[in-house]
Amino acid sequence: MRIVAQRVTHASVTIDGMVKSEIGLGMLILLGIEEADTQEDVDWLCQKLTKLRIFSDESDAMNLDINQVEGAFLVVSQFTLHALTKKGNRPSFIRAARPEVAIPLYERFLKRLAEISGRPVQSGEFGAMMAVELLNDGPVTIIMDSKNRE
Repeated sequence: MRIVAQRVTHASVTIDGMVKSEIGLGMLILLGIEEADTQEDVDWLCQKLTKLRIFSDESDAMNLDINQVEGAFLVVSQFTLHALTKKGNRPSFIRAARPEVAIPLYERFLKRLAEISGRPVQSGEFGAMMAVELLNDGPVTIIMDSKNRE
């Protein structure tokens, strides 16, 4: 499971011209799921995200987590995070999980993130064509892969 976490002052997801979800201060999470992912990957990433100290304190140092700033999460599924680009110019997505594997893990991720963090979790719509708008604060962008825990 691979994510791109961005600290945002606000973010939203629009589908077919309608805003589906939006948050103020918090994290936009782009989530890529691969065939080998399990509940263990979900739990590890949700724990890391909840404790990730990327928000500024009164000294403007990144010392605060999402609970301390009363932020929210916006999670968007993005299979393209598992693109293979070594050969040719057209990315291959064979490592990305098929919907029958990815959808249940995506839904578990949303539920588990809300449980662990105690913060609001908004989402995009799995498989939909989405317009994602954000204001990256910093900019702060963190990439994590549950297969690279060491």
